[in-house]
Amino acid sequence: MLLRFSVSNYLSIAARQEISLVATKLKGPSSPLLRSSAIGQLNALSSAVIYGANASGKTNFIKAIEFMRSAILFSHRQGKPEGGVPRLPYQLDSQIRSSPTMVEADFVLKDIRYQYGFECDDDQFVSEWLYTFPEGKRRRLFERTKNEVEFGQSLKGPKKILVSLMRPNSLFISTATQNDHEDLSRIVSFFQSMQFSSTISVAKNLINNTFKKGEIHTRTISFLKEIGTGIVNYRQTEIQVPDNIISFQKEIMEIARKHMGEVSNRDEDTDREKDISIELAHIGSDGSEVFFGLERESSGTRRLILILNSIFKALDEGTVVFVDELDASLHTLAVEQILTLFNDTNINQNGAQLIATTHDTNLLACKSLRRDQIWFAEKSGAGETNIFPLSDIKSRISDNFEQGYLEGRYGGIPYSGDLRILMNGAVV
Repeated sequence: MLLRFSVSNYLSIAARQEISLVATKLKGPSSPLLRSSAIGQLNALSSAVIYGANASGKTNFIKAIEFMRSAILFSHRQGKPEGGVPRLPYQLDSQIRSSPTMVEADFVLKDIRYQYGFECDDDQFVSEWLYTFPEGKRRRLFERTKNEVEFGQSLKGPKKILVSLMRPNSLFISTATQNDHEDLSRIVSFFQSMQFSSTISVAKNLINNTFKKGEIHTRTISFLKEIGTGIVNYRQTEIQVPDNIISFQKEIMEIARKHMGEVSNRDEDTDREKDISIELAHIGSDGSEVFFGLERESSGTRRLILILNSIFKALDEGTVVFVDELDASLHTLAVEQILTLFNDTNINQNGAQLIATTHDTNLLACKSLRRDQIWFAEKSGAGETNIFPLSDIKSRISDNFEQGYLEGRYGGIPYSGDLRILMNGAVV
């Protein structure tokens, strides 16, 4: 359960910005609230949607979380000693650009609340910290300053040997996980379980490759059927990959192994000789199933297959899923039904969460969304992204939020002047 994520000096985000999934005390639907003994009388939200104009920076919040996850999982295993830290700092101010990038998350894992974060520059991780909150009081598990790490008494398992293995450009928690530290590996599992969906244009080969070793969930097919796509089933057939494609893939893998140090996997080599083709079934006039290739389905249908599989996995496992441009190629009612899956506690019984960016203002009229689930991202005149929730703006539950947003009362909208002036050659 994610409670809060904050970031500074990353892409268009300069000063520290934060998105919170802790419910406010404002009136609103109570069904989306998630509860845990780890946060006492507080409640968490099952979903949040972020609005903003194009290039407002709303996507950069999701990218910042992806950056944090990648550093946690891979900085020790895949990073090179001389490689530095692959951050993307804010570029429009030289002083900020040279300052550290910071990311931090508060979350609940197995009814224990944690706070983890780190700071990094281009060369190294300059600080890193992990705290837990037994009985509501913060307790240190470890604090790192450059290559020095101090530990709290409650962190068990090997410590000093892990510090000796840690590189300046690898996180301590990543080093510990790669060396099988039981307690820290369990904490890392929270970030590992996160799912991201940012692909808007979904080609059939992406779906075929995604499900090469898995199945399309039966509930995904049921969802597609219920929203009127006409899809009632699917089938998956194995096909032989042409020899020239296999040769090309092997050449690419050899280059990757040479430059990235990857180890050959004989099973993966065998898998590349076979591929799968997915076809979706519609009902013919005689009641029989007629199968079509994915290229004959709409882009929205193809995208829904990938998004829904991630969503049902999150609902089953109680994890967090991030979707960029949730409304892209999708009808408003389909998007609203996706939100309903998370906001209905009878369906979302394991505390799954959805964080999505969107432009679909119709969702602002969704009765199951609370004001603290609606966020806005906008850029200042200096090009810095700011993010804030609707609950911070004076409003009433009976207000027409869609109309208010389109009228610019909440911010987070594109330029709304008369662009016809550009046709007259005037300087804007």
